Amino acid sequence: MAIKRIGIVSKPRKAEIREIVPPLVEWLKKRDIEVCFDKETGAILESPGKCLTRNEMPGKVDLLMVLGGDGTLLAAARSIHHNAVPIFAVNMGGLGFLTVITREELYPALEGVLAGHYVSERRVQLEGELIRADEVLSTYRALNDVVLNKGAIARIQDFEVYADGVFISNYKSDGLIVCTPTGSTAYSLAAGGPVVTPSVAAFIVTPICGHTLTNRPLVLPDTATIEIIVKSQREAAYLTVDGQVGIATHSDDIVRLRKSDSYIEVIQPPNMNYFEILRQKLKWGER
Repeated sequence: MAIKRIGIVSKPRKAEIREIVPPLVEWLKKRDIEVCFDKETGAILESPGKCLTRNEMPGKVDLLMVLGGDGTLLAAARSIHHNAVPIFAVNMGGLGFLTVITREELYPALEGVLAGHYVSERRVQLEGELIRADEVLSTYRALNDVVLNKGAIARIQDFEVYADGVFISNYKSDGLIVCTPTGSTAYSLAAGGPVVTPSVAAFIVTPICGHTLTNRPLVLPDTATIEIIVKSQREAAYLTVDGQVGIATHSDDIVRLRKSDSYIEVIQPPNMNYFEILRQKLKWGER
């Protein structure tokens, strides 16, 4: 695919953005690449040129460049709906499981992408809805996870969990995580869930500090529709999407989750596979 227009999304509070973006734009213009920015990035540049909202951008560019950490990529991913534009993510943050291309690799990797020499991975997304009294209150998409967690008071939460209408279990825990394989290295991993490679067609249900020892992380096929009924009477759980979008739930609310029909395509760094990334980020095999 010929790349003629690139959209740049960033975390504007990063001081490095003002240093990186102007020379990057000049480099791209010399190669006859048109550049546009999300409005957040454009606001901090002296001459931003064309700016679009993050929701507008995926349908108007050939490549989406994300400058930031995993949180910046997660926010950008939620704007992609039926526009599977490749994402070139450069790590300007911390750990960076998703944004694994470093600043030093930016130009060599980008040169390869423009020449058509790159490998990308398709990542599925969760699509969910919050239902109260048979009314859909909100809908959302998540690349990493959907979490039901306790509020400020440390009380045990109660959840009923179903898959395709079949009752799985009652969970008594501090919360519950449903994640994609991409999100298996995020909150779910910290809560004791497994690492699942992105190519596995599965979702993972992980209790947070389960108060029943037999409640363990559960791997379900990604064809399943997962329903979680909040049963906490005294204190409602708080629903968060990718750790960024949240809403308070009520008792008997239903959180319904399924695989989204949209996905994202993440460009991978050259000469590095998934397990090399894990060894680098998680320090596997090191003492």
